[in-house]
Amino acid sequence: MSHRHATSRRHFLRHSVSLAAAGAVSGLATPANAALPGARGVAMAHTHTRESIDLVYAVQERYVPESLGRLNHFLRDHYSGEVGVIDPQVFDLLHRVRQVLGSTAAYEVISGYRGAATNSHLRASRGGGVASKSLHMEGRAIDVRLPGVALADLRDAALSLRAGGVGYYPRESFVHIDTGRVRHW
Repeated sequence: MSHRHATSRRHFLRHSVSLAAAGAVSGLATPANAALPGARGVAMAHTHTRESIDLVYAVQERYVPESLGRLNHFLRDHYSGEVGVIDPQVFDLLHRVRQVLGSTAAYEVISGYRGAATNSHLRASRGGGVASKSLHMEGRAIDVRLPGVALADLRDAALSLRAGGVGYYPRESFVHIDTGRVRHW
């Protein structure tokens, strides 16, 4: 067998295995699928839309496109219905925070994606508590709480990862987590 043919065959087989692994979880939204080797999942309930979601969004190093699409829709701007593209690293952070805490609870989502018009409206009506260049508008931020976990513990777990921004809002009862530069407030 020629070297070129062997390399092509290895590439084909490696690619086929990756596609099979991704296909095995594509469209599957049950927590049992999180037991697949290398699977990463997320479970959330949205406080405004009353919708919930629990799915595997990645296997090994590959994200599952169908799952990401479902998560984008789930985390849409709940004021306007505008759907943005959420940075998959947000889900990785949520997954890792839950691991640090040893929690299996579903996150309660207060805010995911936020369109520019919504952000401007909230900025004008909330006395400046909303950033003009909010990472929510880039799909790089989420505001959450985790039932059964003290808000300060959720904040501390997110801070321990040193993987982005963490905002602590005890009066409003949520923690902001984003994939921006490492910082806290």
